[in-house]
Amino acid sequence: MEVFVLLFCQGFAPWQGVLLTASLLTCWHLSTTSEVTIELVPPQVVKGEDVLFLVHNLPENLTAFAWFKGRTNMKRGIALYALASDIHIHSDRETLYSNGSLIIHNVTRKDRDYYTLRTFNRHAKTVSSTTTFLHVNLFLWNCGRFVTSAQPSIESLPSVITEGQQVLLHVHNIPENLQGFLWFKGMTVFRHLEIGRYIIGRKSAVFGPAHSGREKLYSDGTLMIENVTQEDAGLYTLRVLGTDMKSEEAHVEIQVNNPHFQCCNPATSSKLMVEAVPRYAAEGKSVLLLVRNLPEELISFAWYNSMYRVPAFKIVDYHVIWNITTWVHEYGRRGMVYANGSLLLQNVVEEDARMYTLETLNVNYTVERAHVQFYVNKAVTQPFVQITDTTVNAHRSVTFTCVTPDMAISILWFFNSHTLKPTERMTLSSTKCGLRIDDVRSEDAGEYQCVVTNRAGDAKASHPVRWP
Repeated sequence: MEVFVLLFCQGFAPWQGVLLTASLLTCWHLSTTSEVTIELVPPQVVKGEDVLFLVHNLPENLTAFAWFKGRTNMKRGIALYALASDIHIHSDRETLYSNGSLIIHNVTRKDRDYYTLRTFNRHAKTVSSTTTFLHVNLFLWNCGRFVTSAQPSIESLPSVITEGQQVLLHVHNIPENLQGFLWFKGMTVFRHLEIGRYIIGRKSAVFGPAHSGREKLYSDGTLMIENVTQEDAGLYTLRVLGTDMKSEEAHVEIQVNNPHFQCCNPATSSKLMVEAVPRYAAEGKSVLLLVRNLPEELISFAWYNSMYRVPAFKIVDYHVIWNITTWVHEYGRRGMVYANGSLLLQNVVEEDARMYTLETLNVNYTVERAHVQFYVNKAVTQPFVQITDTTVNAHRSVTFTCVTPDMAISILWFFNSHTLKPTERMTLSSTKCGLRIDDVRSEDAGEYQCVVTNRAGDAKASHPVRWP
């Protein structure tokens, strides 16, 4: 305990340097402890509010803990607590608690950063290190749904690419609190497979070892590959990171046709492929996973409702020689499998929209695999427009929110029955569910309306609302 008493007597600044020296050997290679977690309360913070960094599962038998701004730079200390002597060191803007939690009062845009909690033992050695990110909003969009209520999904446009063309891997349901994202070639997230990453705050992309020079990253998560070759075919993985430090993954497969092989020798040169018909299905309808170029002399094939080929995800086994079909779980009641490998799924629901895998085995014990994905949409609900007026420092702003419970939709705004043309005073949220006009003027008066459309083409318009 003598170390931390000395730090307190020397004032706030010196303890940062002493702790840095004491834990120099451990801090640079320390992995974040899985047991200690930090919860932001509220999870989305607006400028001028207070935010609580609520700590869970603080380790026992600690001598002290400290909060730092940033991820590795221990010179940016903001608060210290010595448990045995109940000593607090922090500025007037923070409140520190014995359970490790920290409040920052009246946050500003300058507080937007990573924050790290480190715990120390009596030898001033680091016991744990946990990091979170604080995103400070000027205002919050409320679109009638939670930003994390739908998993990200990826759509290949087009679904089958001809060599030499370009493909867009378009991301749906990307969270509003996006911090950044990474793209990988393959189904794993190893560093040598990284194509590139995009940091939202910097508005810039950094490319990785798997970048060929033909890939481009966009701020909405989209990956574009130009001049596609056969080597580009296969699975791709997207990792999305939110400002709450939670990450999610999604996968997609690129299928590449070789027009020369198709023209000259289609029977022997074409690769196993699967197409979803239709690709966008209404809930309750049927989807056919249509197989093309099924290998000859097959022994068997199997379907999985995942990109992973494990028994828990198996749908059906089909033994070609003996003509035996073995269904798993409830799929036998609403599925049909055909000798050409195709699979029909009837009465589909939203939970059926995922990656599917076909695996074939021939008499030479050669295994081939193909993947396919389709999308299921409920009929959209009619949205409505909510209006919020605000006045700050004599400047008036108005926010229009298209409130809808539906996910995986596109939103279009209309002003006086015409498509809205944005101006420099207008701000649209990333999903376009929110429209904000600053420094409002007389020409902004009129009728506002939003239209939501899902990928199956079902659309509904809100009733027009007049403002002011």
